[in-house]
Amino acid sequence: MALARTRAVALVGVQGHLVDVEADVGQGVPAYALVGLPDTSLSESRDRVRAAVLNSRQPWPSSRRITVNLSPASLPKRGSGFDLAIACAVLAAQAVVPVGVFDAAVLIGELGLDGRVRPVRGVLPAVAAAVAAGVRSAVVPAANEAEARLVPGARVTGVRSLAELVALARGEEPPEEPASEAGSADADPDGGAAAEPARPDAGQRDLARLDLGDVLGQPMGRFALEVAAAGGHHLLMLGPPGAGKTMLAERLPGLLPPLDPEAALEVTAVHSVAGTLPSGTPLVTVAPFQAPHHTASVPAIVGGGSSHVRPGAASLAHRGVLFLDEAPEFAPGVLDALRQPLESGEISVARLAAQVRFPARFQLVLAANPCPCGMAVGRGLDCRCTPMAKVRYLARLSGPLLDRVDLRLEMLPASRAALRDDAATESTAVVAARVLAARERMGRRLEGTPWRANAEVPGHVLRREWRLPWEVVAPAESQLDRGVLTARGVDRVLRVAWTLADLAGRGLPDAGDVALALEYRGVERRAA
Repeated sequence: MALARTRAVALVGVQGHLVDVEADVGQGVPAYALVGLPDTSLSESRDRVRAAVLNSRQPWPSSRRITVNLSPASLPKRGSGFDLAIACAVLAAQAVVPVGVFDAAVLIGELGLDGRVRPVRGVLPAVAAAVAAGVRSAVVPAANEAEARLVPGARVTGVRSLAELVALARGEEPPEEPASEAGSADADPDGGAAAEPARPDAGQRDLARLDLGDVLGQPMGRFALEVAAAGGHHLLMLGPPGAGKTMLAERLPGLLPPLDPEAALEVTAVHSVAGTLPSGTPLVTVAPFQAPHHTASVPAIVGGGSSHVRPGAASLAHRGVLFLDEAPEFAPGVLDALRQPLESGEISVARLAAQVRFPARFQLVLAANPCPCGMAVGRGLDCRCTPMAKVRYLARLSGPLLDRVDLRLEMLPASRAALRDDAATESTAVVAARVLAARERMGRRLEGTPWRANAEVPGHVLRREWRLPWEVVAPAESQLDRGVLTARGVDRVLRVAWTLADLAGRGLPDAGDVALALEYRGVERRAA
C-alpha cells in the first residue's frame, strides 16, 4: 500500500488541534511535496526527515514521488514537532512498519539528521489536546516524556531515536545506541545544552531563598503584601529609592500557596509553549515571578510574534506575580495593554492567520518613585523636581490602570530604629501560614464557583451573593457619591475588606475593614 496516515498536533497558542499526516508514495517524477499550510521550519522537514530515515538504516523512496498532506489544510502548522509523524507516515506507506500501527497515537518530535528524536516545545498542551480528542497514546521525545506523563489518562512512550520507534512498531528489540546518543536527552551532539526546552533565568530560581524577615521596618508594606497574597490583589508601592519596594515584591511569591493540580497544569502548559520549563522539574508547582525590564516592548509583555505567536511576560506570570519596577518608565502602551487582561484573565493576540489566546491571571505589582529624582517624600526638602515634573511623571500611570489596582501604598524610608530592631520581623513561613489559612476560608466560601480568591469575584456577584449591611459599606459608597471612587473602585474596596476579614478569621467584614481598605487606596489622589 502506497498510502499511510499518522497523527500529530498543531498548537495555536496553548490550544492543540489534531492533525492527520498523510503520506502517499507513488509513481511519477521523483519529488517531495509537503502541503497543508506549513511554515518555513516545517517545510524544511524534507531534508531532516530524509537524512534521519537513511541514517536510521531504513529505506527512503528516492525514485518515487512523495506527497505529504497535513489536514485540515486551513489550520496553520508551525515548528519541527511534525518530523516524527512525517517520517513514520512515509515508512508506513512503504510497508517498512505495519500500516495502521500508529492509528491510535499521536507522534510528536523533531528529528536530527542522525535519527535522534529531539525535544520540542509545547508537549504538555499537545498531549492534553490529543487526550481530549480521544487519542490517549502519545509518542514523544524521551526528554519530554516526564512532561507528557503529567496529562491525566495519557499513555506515553518516550523514544530517543527513529530507529527505536521503528523497532517498537515492528515488535522487535530496540537497538542499542552509542553512548553519545543514549546519554542525556538535553545534550546536543557537541556536548552543549540543547536549545529546547530553555531554562528559566537564575534570578527566578533564587527567589525561593528570599525571606520576608529580611525586610526591616515597613510594617504597612509588609501587611499590604500579606493582604495582596491572601486575596490575590494588585499592589502599587510608591516610595523613594531604597525604601524596600523591590525587596517586598520579590518576596510575594513565597507568601502565595502552592499551585493546585489544575493551576499547575495551566502554568506548565504556558511555560512548555514558551520553552522555559526547568530541567528535571516538568511540573511547575510554585507561583511564577516575572520582572521584565522597563524597556520591554508590548509583544514582550503581552505576547506576540509575526509568524509564531508566543506568550509574553504577562502569560508567563499566570497564577503568579508580574512585577513592574520603575513602572512610570514603561512605555504608556505597555502599561495600558495590561488593562484588558487584568479584567479578563487572558490575553488575545490577533494575527492575519489566527487569533491566539493565552491565560494571564496574574497579580500585578507596580513600584514607582514619587517623582523623577525620587526624593519627594515627607516634606520633600531634598526634591529637585518642579511641581509640573512630578505631575507628568506619575501621570504616566493612567487612571484606568490605577483604578484596577486594589492596594496603593505610600512608603517612607525605614527609620534608624527599625534598622536596629529586627526582633519583630516575621519570616515568610509565619506570614505564609496566615495567608494559607485565609485562602482556605475564602475557598470554603467560594466553593462551587469558578473563582479562587476574593480579587477574582465580580462586583455584581459580590453584592448579590454576599451583601453587607449598609453601615459597613457606607464609607465606600460615600466616596462614590463624592466622585473619589468609581463603581469599580467600590467593588475593589469591598474585595479587600473581605480579605481583611478572612485574615482576621471573621465571617463578615466590619466597618473597620472597609475603612482600612479605603486607606490602602490613599495613593489615588496623589497619583491622579
